[in-house]
Amino acid sequence: MVKFKENTMKSITRILTKPNPLIANSLLQNLFSRSHPKHSSSSTSIRSISSSAYNYTQLESVPKESVDCVVIGAGVVGIAVARELSLKHGREVLVVESGPTFGTGTSSRNSEVIHAGIYYPFNSLKALFCVRGRKLLYRYCKEHEIPHEQVGKLIVATRSSEIPKLDALLNRGIENGVDGLRLMEGYEAMKLEPELHCVKALLSPASGIIDTHSLMLSLVGEAESHGTTFSYNASVIGGHREGNKIQLHISESSALKSWDASSPLHPELILNPKLVVNSAGLSAPSLARQFCGLDSGVIPTPYYARGCYFTLSNVKTPLFHHLIYPMPEDGGLGVHVTLDLNGQVKFGPDVEWIDCIDDISSFLNLFDYSVCKDRSKQFYPEIRKYYPNLKDGSLEPGYSGIRPKVSGPKQVPADFLVQML
Repeated sequence: MVKFKENTMKSITRILTKPNPLIANSLLQNLFSRSHPKHSSSSTSIRSISSSAYNYTQLESVPKESVDCVVIGAGVVGIAVARELSLKHGREVLVVESGPTFGTGTSSRNSEVIHAGIYYPFNSLKALFCVRGRKLLYRYCKEHEIPHEQVGKLIVATRSSEIPKLDALLNRGIENGVDGLRLMEGYEAMKLEPELHCVKALLSPASGIIDTHSLMLSLVGEAESHGTTFSYNASVIGGHREGNKIQLHISESSALKSWDASSPLHPELILNPKLVVNSAGLSAPSLARQFCGLDSGVIPTPYYARGCYFTLSNVKTPLFHHLIYPMPEDGGLGVHVTLDLNGQVKFGPDVEWIDCIDDISSFLNLFDYSVCKDRSKQFYPEIRKYYPNLKDGSLEPGYSGIRPKVSGPKQVPADFLVQML
């Protein structure tokens, strides 16, 4: 490994201590380009990292820097955490993101819905966070002029056998503190939405939609203005525990893409932070398993549920003015009607349980996000249960996202898991 000149190391230390987003990122990239030889372009189908991939005797020669806080992952959660740490607690934060910019994973591949908090078990973290978080999010959007709209949602029963489930959702929502919930007869709901078919519906006025990119852009701006540094195209590939701290192993993302899995994987930089937040999204459990010294027994098994969206073509005026949701299904909330702020109608997501991918591909967000047009054949009968006038050939492939879960098919949905180690 190439050693750095003394003044270069001092510059990096100074920048990481007093972050400047552009200069710090440039220095990290400069460090990567000079410290690590180019890998072969060959690759293998399985590129999981094991402890044997590291040669710990060589870590002594890797440049090391001390930092205050490191947030792993620049999705909406990581960005919000970085903003909170820098704005409310005065911490100096470095956000390490493997992608070329923020929000390229699940944060930009979802329904963009502001949920009310109806579905989750009473007193669960999901219920508590959703109800309180929804109020905070609406307030933040108003204060920062984030495009959003409180359009409301109708959860519909399309046959009489579903009415008890609708009643149960009403009771759960009331328990969770969701305001304004009201059961409606089918004719009332269809008066609100003439294209809708249902026998009964639950109206949730508190539900809404949001421009997630504008939200993240605002959070990033606030975080940066309070000293947070964002380093893109940089991946945390593992780490090791020393006392009560975790040393993070950093590599350039481009080096990971060409790693052949047969040679040792060397970090190009080791960070020694006082605080680490693992908000790596889909790869968070896989990354946690690469932290030597942590008890692997506390790391949950990840499950992945891909969901595809289809858009409605050749529609000049909005068909619906509310979000329309069927009864929840295993792994998701059913193929529902989602509106964007331009009035475009989207249907989805469905649920397709997929296998885990190798560690490196997970770190680099190389999941399969393709949408097969033939998958629409499964959408038509589900949508026609509540929108019977859907015409053949009117669905066009949209996009897909992957739900990160800690419970799998046919399992009781698990609550959020926030661990302090």
